[in-house]
Amino acid sequence: MTLQRQVTFWIIAFLVLILVLWLLSPILLPFIAGLVLAYFLDPVADALERLGLPRIAATAVILLLSILALVLIVLLIVPILGDQIVKFAGDLPSLMQSLLARFNDVAPQWMKDAIARSGTDIQASISDIAGRAAGWTATLLASIWSGGMALVNILSLMIVTPIVAFYLLADWDRLVAKVDSWLPRDHAEEIRAIFNDINAAMAGFIRGQGTVCLLLGLFYALALTVAGLKFGLVIGIGAGLLSFIPYVGALVGGVVAIGVGLVQFWPDFTSIAIIIGIFAVGQFIEGNFLSPKLVGSSIGLHPVWLMFALFAFGYVFGFVGLLLAVPLAAAAGVLVRFALNKYLGSKLYRGVPREMPTPRKTSVRNRAK
Repeated sequence: MTLQRQVTFWIIAFLVLILVLWLLSPILLPFIAGLVLAYFLDPVADALERLGLPRIAATAVILLLSILALVLIVLLIVPILGDQIVKFAGDLPSLMQSLLARFNDVAPQWMKDAIARSGTDIQASISDIAGRAAGWTATLLASIWSGGMALVNILSLMIVTPIVAFYLLADWDRLVAKVDSWLPRDHAEEIRAIFNDINAAMAGFIRGQGTVCLLLGLFYALALTVAGLKFGLVIGIGAGLLSFIPYVGALVGGVVAIGVGLVQFWPDFTSIAIIIGIFAVGQFIEGNFLSPKLVGSSIGLHPVWLMFALFAFGYVFGFVGLLLAVPLAAAAGVLVRFALNKYLGSKLYRGVPREMPTPRKTSVRNRAK
């Protein structure tokens, strides 16, 4: 098979895969969640195997502990979190109005005069932005609910996902070996190298950054709640989850937390400084301890590419797309770098070496002259 036919075959196979995912996206959530969970927990199962525990027993222990933790979270945290999300969306316009009042109290007169001369109605603008933000939040929650839970309800998600994760986790090594046996023999080593790079990028982001997000969300939620910040639980967990995109979680969470703190604690500057200090400590812990240990120095995913992937796959596939965005973005990044290296080493980039002109031979008579 020529190179052109191979490339055509894999492009068609990729397009067929995307089409199948798009057609089956309403029912894929528990299976994709089970796959992600199995991939996330595979190193733990390998570690238990090295301690002498059989693979089936290691898988059962891991999933039982995971299900127990999930049940506790659902029973203890989800009701409180849902209540805070609803109240936060409802109080958002009044919070924005209060922030505007604080701005009017502390802003210098020259700034107020400049805004007045510009003809900008800040009061109306803030009200409009707050209303749009509250409506967008409600729409987002409704779309997540309808897109992820209407066709596959919570009960099926809770039942199917652990079963899928159990079988995938128990057979993970055999599945990898089986897929490896399907590779074309002439290019097996090169394809293995590509998949190793993809696995490194995916592991660094899904396992490493996923763990960082969970730890940061737990830290921010507990610290903000202990500090007495209103909606501290939902702001902290949201900041931790958004930390999946570098710098976005701390920026968005910090701005929202400080804004709520200004409304709630003003003029208690000590409490406001504590809120700022919580995010400063969180960033220090993430940058100096969590990310270097869990994620590593480089995973090959630029934050802008990651944000684009999350938006694109989320728009096309809904909630399932958010689960697929990072793995496919990591795979695409590795493939693009591989293709670029091939291009830089090809004749298309380097060109065909030109032959040096042979010097003309002179006759003996001409040399004598």
